[in-house]
Amino acid sequence: MNHERPPQLQPSRDTPESDWGFVRRTLIVIALVALCYGVWLATSVLPLIFAAVLLATMLDWFADSLMRMTGASRNVALTIASLISLGLLVGFVVMFGAQVTGQLSSVFERLPQALDTLGEKMGMFGASAALQDALSGGGGGRSVLTRAASFGYTMIGAMGDLALVLAGAVYLAADPALYRRGLVKMFPPHHHARIIDAMNVTGAALRLWFTSQLVAMVVVGVISGLAYWWIGLPSPIALGVIAAVTNFVPYLGPLIGAAPALVFALTMDLTTLAWATGAVVLLQQIEGNVVTPIVQSRAVDLPPALALFSIVVFGLLFGLAGVLLAAPAAVAALVLVKKLWVREAMGEHTHVPGEAPA
Repeated sequence: MNHERPPQLQPSRDTPESDWGFVRRTLIVIALVALCYGVWLATSVLPLIFAAVLLATMLDWFADSLMRMTGASRNVALTIASLISLGLLVGFVVMFGAQVTGQLSSVFERLPQALDTLGEKMGMFGASAALQDALSGGGGGRSVLTRAASFGYTMIGAMGDLALVLAGAVYLAADPALYRRGLVKMFPPHHHARIIDAMNVTGAALRLWFTSQLVAMVVVGVISGLAYWWIGLPSPIALGVIAAVTNFVPYLGPLIGAAPALVFALTMDLTTLAWATGAVVLLQQIEGNVVTPIVQSRAVDLPPALALFSIVVFGLLFGLAGVLLAAPAAVAALVLVKKLWVREAMGEHTHVPGEAPA
């Protein structure tokens, strides 16, 4: 008697369930490709978003401080913080705007002649024109009207970007929890508490870095302006403002900020050049060994190599905006990597900047 079992029928792979799985995976791949392409198209907007987040972090800290001191509500404290910040900016412009603007104009008017004089001493003629053509991408054949129109469009775009960043910062600071909840929902629920804690620590680290950098900029600008005035360089206030603003970019910024002063000193005489060089070297030593260690003793100590490479990488990705925002972006990346990867994923003990002591 034959007890063999009937052959089992193998399920066909061409079932509707398998077709739907293939379609779903295909749609996921297409969505990821479309998302990456959209991010690539929006690369020019990413620095603006990060700048708005950075300013919103400072406004949020200012508003929280006012709430603790005065007991005011959140909206009232944020309004007062925004008005005080705007008032300080307007007050600086009213008190020093005309003088700084005039001296900056004088610096930019004298700089081409100083570059030509410096080039002639080195056997190079037309140095300022060659530098201008190089910076403009070799567009020597463009007419003056074309260049003026291009500059006008650039200024209008810059003002529009600034207005967008300021408005975005106010909206983000008005209700930061709303945007945090929206961002957290992109991750699995069991990671929500960890992601919120990481964002809070990152915000604290950015506040510490921005505050310390602002103090260092003011100190460097004041000392530089006084030193250049004592030496006898033209437009010392403008040169001090340039030194303060460029100090926002670590390591490379101070060198760039000192260049106009050295160029002017070189066109005067060797004694002035010697004094200016000594002042620049002394200022660099004071900034690197006194000012920065003091203001960053309770802030974020960004490793020099990380800061330099972040400037290069973000500059290649986002241009000038990337160079300006490279340091705070590196701070945010350092905090997230140390907290989420080194400590949480790898289990290694490490100090996280911006984290409250246990």
